Amino acid sequence: MRKIFNSLLIVMVLTFFLTACEKIADLPNHNLGNPVTLTPSTTTLTPQIADSSKTVLTLNWTYPNYATDTANMKYIVEIDSTGRNFAKEVTKTITKNLSTTYTGRDLNTILLNYGYSLGSPVKLDVRVTSSYANNNERYVSNVVKLTVTPYSDPSKLTSENTSVSGTLATATQHSNTFTWSTAFPGYGGTINYFLQYDSASKNFVTPQEIPIGASVYTTSMTQADINNTGINSGIPMGNSGKVEYRIRAVTAAGATAYSNVVNVLIQTYIPILRFYLPGSYQASTGNGVDWDPPTAPELIRDLRSSVFNKLYYIYIYLPAGAEFKVTQGRAWDVNYGGSAGTLSSGGANLSVATAGVYRITLDVAKMKYDIRQGRMGFVGGATGAGWNPPNVFPTYALGAPATDLFVGLTDFVTDGWKLIDSSDWNDGSNSAGETRSYGSNGGDGSPVDINGANFPNITTAGRYRVIWDGRDVNNVKYFISPATEMRLVGDGINQVGVNDWDPPTSPQMTYMGNGVWTITIALKASKDIKFLAGNAWGAFDYEDNSGQSQATGVAKKIKWEGGDNFKTPTAAGTYTITLDEKAQTVTIN
Repeated sequence: MRKIFNSLLIVMVLTFFLTACEKIADLPNHNLGNPVTLTPSTTTLTPQIADSSKTVLTLNWTYPNYATDTANMKYIVEIDSTGRNFAKEVTKTITKNLSTTYTGRDLNTILLNYGYSLGSPVKLDVRVTSSYANNNERYVSNVVKLTVTPYSDPSKLTSENTSVSGTLATATQHSNTFTWSTAFPGYGGTINYFLQYDSASKNFVTPQEIPIGASVYTTSMTQADINNTGINSGIPMGNSGKVEYRIRAVTAAGATAYSNVVNVLIQTYIPILRFYLPGSYQASTGNGVDWDPPTAPELIRDLRSSVFNKLYYIYIYLPAGAEFKVTQGRAWDVNYGGSAGTLSSGGANLSVATAGVYRITLDVAKMKYDIRQGRMGFVGGATGAGWNPPNVFPTYALGAPATDLFVGLTDFVTDGWKLIDSSDWNDGSNSAGETRSYGSNGGDGSPVDINGANFPNITTAGRYRVIWDGRDVNNVKYFISPATEMRLVGDGINQVGVNDWDPPTSPQMTYMGNGVWTITIALKASKDIKFLAGNAWGAFDYEDNSGQSQATGVAKKIKWEGGDNFKTPTAAGTYTITLDEKAQTVTIN
């Protein structure tokens, strides 16, 4: 009986064990997931501008077998250049779905931000990292390789007007506005924009270009601006023609895209032409850098209607042997030289043999030039020369302190007068070599007329200082003021009753005629002085242009704007000071 019981007990234990094992095998399997397998829709892509908003690449991957709902699964797509092991990857996060897409512009932006050149195939590595939403159980897929070629993604250009015209009188008024969209949308770096233009049908073989800048998407142009683009494109002045415009966009890495082309019909007008005098003399005379049009002095434009945009001139000091040419604009693109008074495009250098002040005149209509002594003198019934030009020089000449600047003194009586730059009257030829006489219909500070009206008559006889000022080539004018006195002011005067820098107590110089003033006076050593044409500050004054030289017995150059004070000699004592306004010098003996 006991044996039967034991056998039953063993059977019951075995039955329970087998049943339990069967139930354990029926429980759910809680997997930790596995890496997905990534598959691209294509491995070689050459998208075009038309594909910018189209899907060009689809990436699919397998199910990761996580033991959770798909809403709790996350996929990070990583893209980087081949060989960098995803050190600079661009990522995209996906949830739920087992695929994602990229447009042509999506891929183009990635490549441009990496700095790749347009049109050159680039190899990319792509992989997918899967995980739970909380980033647990991360698995990395296989790496697929793509070859993608970046493409041009340019701006879209529009023009406010398709036909424009202008006149010289309205040159500063608005003419046209160009507007464009951003190039390479999505690109994260700097993009610089340039407006290019060329004559229609030339296909921008040799375009001209206007820099616009970064992050700027419009430019407004005046009539003068548009006119220049027309003339620079080869449209003859005063004629009409079509000009093509486009935008050149350049990324920081050098990728370049060109916009669509817009055409504008332009009726050109004759603009103001400007001419400059680059040469070997520039550096030594304070006129910029030798042979450098951007820093060369500009010629004055003769504004008379009969010679407008034809005659140009300048009064300038040139050292011995100076060579020079004339450029239209501040570049060498259009330049003139010549010989024997005849201009020629790109011709031989012009030159002067001896040092001095010269008047250089250019006639671009007749292709002639003239180089002669540069001078200015008083003429007229109010002057000692009378109305007889041969009497003017040298007795009634002005001094030449700077380019296109003359200063002089003379005694006037009550009558008419002019300024003249030659010993004979003009002959009405309007030629390059013709005399120029100057007058004005206005008073002190007014613009001058050439070979026209006299200056206003002198109504009160006396000594006057006259300045012919052409330093602003757009506004040549004259100044006239009484020249009754010249005072020595400063802290270098050793005389009882003279206060430092006090015009009312400062001693007056004696006028010797022909622009010369003199004074004999005790000076302190190494102090400052200057010359003042009145008994109060604000009057015309002369300052040093010699670098504050303390040498005695030497004529030192002077200037009347922006100079330093003169330095007295290194030894105190009594000195004779001579100020020569005609020679524009001061001498201390």
